[in-house]
Amino acid sequence: MKTFSITDAGAIREMNQDFYFSSDTAVGNLPNLFIVADGMGGHKAGDYASRYTIERVVASVSRNAGDEPVSIIKEAINKANELLVAESREDEAKRGMGTTLVVGTIIGNKLFVANIGDSRLYIVGGTEQIRQITRDHSLVDEMVRMGEINADEARVHPDKNIITRAVGAADHVEADFFEVELCEDDRILLCTDGLTNMVRDKEICDTIRQNDNIETAASQLVAMANANGGRDNITVMIIKPF
Repeated sequence: MKTFSITDAGAIREMNQDFYFSSDTAVGNLPNLFIVADGMGGHKAGDYASRYTIERVVASVSRNAGDEPVSIIKEAINKANELLVAESREDEAKRGMGTTLVVGTIIGNKLFVANIGDSRLYIVGGTEQIRQITRDHSLVDEMVRMGEINADEARVHPDKNIITRAVGAADHVEADFFEVELCEDDRILLCTDGLTNMVRDKEICDTIRQNDNIETAASQLVAMANANGGRDNITVMIIKPF
């Protein structure tokens, strides 16, 4: 297994409120763990939310004695949400903070995924070339699913940054879970919307498929997002599982 992660503030924003965690070795009873988060909130609150949430998820996974990956991850997310909500209520400067979250672990040839918000996980490779595994919890994605707008309209919609689920936004948060069977030439991409709002899926796919070196591919994706405007923080994590 090979992994590479990179995060960048982007071309416009002074602060980077994205955060990530990557371990290709065991964390508790999970053989590996990969997490990307995109924080939101006032000055420094978004940065705190993403970092704190990932730290709490990792700590919970490390302590969990269970052997079922979905249960381990679900419990960790619920605990992190509970703690972040409490922090938000105790500190006025952190009121209203929250974060997206996408979590993955690979066990054998299976990838287990959880997501909240609009940070994404893709599989690149195989016959489908690029496939978004996660489902965005956002206003415009709901509009697309209801047939009110199409995917191209969603990319430029003025409300595209409004998310409908976030860690820390409510006492209870519901993550979506996915299980994917991996193929030998697959690459896994976790990223924040600072990439996907600036670079189309086909360009993402081509960049990863044309670069066997995942470090080169990830760095090129960040550069492309910045060249296209870099309006948000950008985090890219690429995993070569086999």
